[in-house]
Amino acid sequence: MSSATVDRSPERDLAFDMARRSLWVFPAWVAVSGFIWGMGGALSSALGYVLVIGNLAAAAVLMAWGARTSPVALMGATLGGFIVRLAVLAGIALGASQLSFFEPVPLAITIVASHLGLLAWEIRYVSLRLAAPGLDLQRPGKEQK
Repeated sequence: MSSATVDRSPERDLAFDMARRSLWVFPAWVAVSGFIWGMGGALSSALGYVLVIGNLAAAAVLMAWGARTSPVALMGATLGGFIVRLAVLAGIALGASQLSFFEPVPLAITIVASHLGLLAWEIRYVSLRLAAPGLDLQRPGKEQK
């Protein structure tokens, strides 16, 4: 497949849109975490943010690949990818717990709240119509393809 096909996938668009939307909340949350838990809280929140954006990007890449390949590959990439990504997140969190700056509460709040918040925010813009699946291109600020 050409790179143009990968670049136009709705999965990629959703992941980048969620990352872009999170940029206005992220600095404020790191500052709040730093105020409450100190430098360790700020660093742990930043790590959580990186994990969330990486997780969403990995999900997008896996689902785009599966969608291009076959329905069975899509199902396998979605379920298998979820399990592997969850294990990677847990492994990184366990590894980070050995670092001197690590604060588990801001990391956990960042991971859970960011995933739920970004997905809830983005679902407002996803078209669930079977005739035209993918992104709703009529929202303000979104150019037509």
